[in-house]
Amino acid sequence: MKLKKVISTLLLAAMVLGIVACGKKGDDKGANTNNAEKQTETNDNKEANTEDSDAKEEEKLDYTFGLNTTFHSDEPITYSMMYSDHEVYPYKEDWRLWSAITERSNVSFDLNLIARADYDDKKSLLINAGEASYIIPKTYDESAFVNGGAVLPVSDWVQYMPNYMNFVETYHMEDDLKTIVKSDGKYYKLPGMWEAPAGTGSEYTLVVRKDIFDAAGVDVTALEKDWNWDDFYNALLKVQQYVGGGVIWSDRWKGDALLNIVGQTYDIPAGWAAGDGMQYDPASDSWYFAETSEDYKAFVTLMSKFIKSGIMDSETFTQEDTVAENKFYTGETLLLGSNRSMLQTYKDKMNETLGEGKYELYSIVIPKAKNNYQIANSRLENGIMIASKALDELGEDGLIKMLRFIDWLWYSDEGKDLVRWGVEGETYTKENGVYKLNPEITYVGLNPGAPKALNVDYGFGNGVFMYGGTQEHAASMLSDDLKEFFERLNSYRDIKPLNPTVVFDEDQQEEMNLIKTPLIDYVKSATLKFITGQADIEKDWDKYVANCEANNSQRYVDMYNETYNSQK
Repeated sequence: MKLKKVISTLLLAAMVLGIVACGKKGDDKGANTNNAEKQTETNDNKEANTEDSDAKEEEKLDYTFGLNTTFHSDEPITYSMMYSDHEVYPYKEDWRLWSAITERSNVSFDLNLIARADYDDKKSLLINAGEASYIIPKTYDESAFVNGGAVLPVSDWVQYMPNYMNFVETYHMEDDLKTIVKSDGKYYKLPGMWEAPAGTGSEYTLVVRKDIFDAAGVDVTALEKDWNWDDFYNALLKVQQYVGGGVIWSDRWKGDALLNIVGQTYDIPAGWAAGDGMQYDPASDSWYFAETSEDYKAFVTLMSKFIKSGIMDSETFTQEDTVAENKFYTGETLLLGSNRSMLQTYKDKMNETLGEGKYELYSIVIPKAKNNYQIANSRLENGIMIASKALDELGEDGLIKMLRFIDWLWYSDEGKDLVRWGVEGETYTKENGVYKLNPEITYVGLNPGAPKALNVDYGFGNGVFMYGGTQEHAASMLSDDLKEFFERLNSYRDIKPLNPTVVFDEDQQEEMNLIKTPLIDYVKSATLKFITGQADIEKDWDKYVANCEANNSQRYVDMYNETYNSQK
């Protein structure tokens, strides 16, 4: 086991150096690369490139590529790709998106259409059966596919992607990329990369009925800068009393988003972020099981208080989203979990149920507990895996060509503009750096009420293709109220430093998974019992901690710290 740890540590160190040096396969040169060859050339059992060999490579390439250069294949080419078909904007063969991509690149897709709800399960089945498409986007967790050899260690190939590497270097993404490195020192998906965490597009918060809060004497705009959860609780009590009592909060996502955002303020992972329950303590430079900490106890005590007071509906943790939404749309409840994609939906629905101008929604900055951090601190989002059979069937040169196409479409500024906004002059205009949708087209709060939708009718603004970008990219598609929310968020809250990376080898990961699964299942079950009053926090807390220890929580902590210390 110790030998494996040493090997893992050496491989991790080598990978980090490889990122900084921008790859190991040699200097990336080709037609129309402009200044894309920023990468440091290293020896990978290949002869050093010379000017003559560069010239020969340029002569034989049948495509153009490069930093700030449109990828274009001399001959038409088709790449297979899995496609997560979103029910809000279902696939259309005649979307302008497809023809616009082909017009510029001479590339088309052979799509394997999979309903979004089934995407992860069917993706796994196809990969494990050896029937995966070459390009596998919308991948959140690639871990299950690493050891079987079905997907490529794409970090071995990123030096052939000039736009990708330029973003890594320009925005210093090296530490972020360490977080997805596996025990062999490599990573297996091309992640979406953002200049800043708020650009990840999924900043969750709560939206409140500001008109009623104001009428109750609660000025959320004045309070939110420095308020804590006690302040928030007292504000909700005041609103509850104003409307005559009863439940005013019934949340969506079965409470997982809510537990995530509240837990973050207590420095504990919960809800969607529960993971393995581990948290890093910078003071001691060690890891601990946060779900048995005093912070976790304070967290469940707060959540329980919302239920006991009658402010929050306990059905939050069992109901479907539509139930929570309908309570909010009709005015039965006065606050609801939200993110940037949901806010306009809420407005559209409430225009129908309450009437336009008869309500006011406001996205709040989440209250504080132990820290002043935003919810998000990662600059990475979901990404693209490449099936190993792409290398087998296309060969090395063909694979590199495909990667350079991906580099253009997903990582170049031109590609980002295309998949986000469409074709300039057809769907949008841009003047002095300001993007503007054509007036007949709407998208996520822009031009509300317009007859056509950018994603539904044209295929642009499509989650399969929208990966990362600069702050300008992040802000370009925000409505005015969302821009204002993110300005407040960035002004009032800090970005939490990334935790150090701990990489486990295959044997370690297998043993830890055997502990983690039943342990976290127990934690989640006990947490809901504490919150909903089925268990008494004061009387039953010690028993809960003992049960976590009986489920090997201390063994998990020991393994975590042993591995972490061995990799310092």
